[in-house]
Amino acid sequence: MSSGWHRPHGTLTHAHGPMSITAEEAGWSYSGLTVIDRDHVMELGDREAVVLPLSARDVTVTITWDDMRREYTLAGRDGVFAAVSDWVYAPRGSRLELSDVTGEVAILTARARADYPPSYTSANDVPVEVRGGGRATRQVTNIATPDSFTGADRINVCEVITPGGNWSSWPPHRHDGIGDCPTTNEEIYYFRIGKQESLHGDPEGTGLFRVYTVDGSVDETVTIRDGDTYLVPQGYHGPTAAAPDYPMYFLNVLAGPGEDRTMAFCDDPNHHWIRGTWTDTDPRLPMTSAAGRIR
Repeated sequence: MSSGWHRPHGTLTHAHGPMSITAEEAGWSYSGLTVIDRDHVMELGDREAVVLPLSARDVTVTITWDDMRREYTLAGRDGVFAAVSDWVYAPRGSRLELSDVTGEVAILTARARADYPPSYTSANDVPVEVRGGGRATRQVTNIATPDSFTGADRINVCEVITPGGNWSSWPPHRHDGIGDCPTTNEEIYYFRIGKQESLHGDPEGTGLFRVYTVDGSVDETVTIRDGDTYLVPQGYHGPTAAAPDYPMYFLNVLAGPGEDRTMAFCDDPNHHWIRGTWTDTDPRLPMTSAAGRIR
């Protein structure tokens, strides 16, 4: 039986872009994601947000909050495989106005409890790390994680690039608060699948993604195509597999009820040993930086 957590490209379209899902629409409490490709206005209400260009340049973001109005111009990038992007944080209660939008821009949200001021982060200040080893090597771009950005309440945001033929989300891990796993985070994956040296997604792109729950009620491996979304309310997830010559990008937003922001997780104990076998990393990584495409 399908979990219903996989949302193929085209099933979440909205008036201003290719996908949008709120926490309420996802059937949970905290995480949401909207991707736009034209000008858009959003009232955040009780949500905080990260605004991140995916394939757009020179986007104007105006944040109106607490009798304050700030305007930022995001340099952006030509595609998710082209470069690391700058981004903006907006607090709960904000009115967001995005203008001069000519490509994809992500608005990632989380229900918040506290107020933090609007802020801008340049691409040069976004940490990029190479994680894993061997054919499980991937690039992790830490947009708004607890270690990379402290000016947020609940939201966690990162990007992952997996070269063609490699696996990410390996070993499988979870953060569902079930049993002996203390961390609870709802997670959304938004995928763009490239083709060889493409700068953004390609309609021919394809990959695989597996999720399985502790109680065995869900165990599915789905075909992921360019523009798909996958919701992870619970369970081990991984591997996320990129087909040869089809590099995989995914954008994650995570949030949960914990007192502290965290990206902690619990490995599947049957596969945790794999971490000790990694002795080298894939020379194709890192793929991108603030300056552009590296490899």
